[in-house]
Amino acid sequence: MSLSSHVQELKKKHQNLSDSVEVMQRSPATDGAKIAQMKKQKLMLKEEIGRLSP
Repeated sequence: MSLSSHVQELKKKHQNLSDSVEVMQRSPATDGAKIAQMKKQKLMLKEEIGRLSP
């Protein structure tokens, strides 16, 4: 897997998490701990994308 395809895959995962968080935040029966965990995952992905991107 090339670096650019790896970065693209990370961006895709970040976007999927972002979409999931948005949907969960609109739901009245939302688990705040789960949302916080997902936001941490998003941040870690964003940081990794930043390190790997030229």
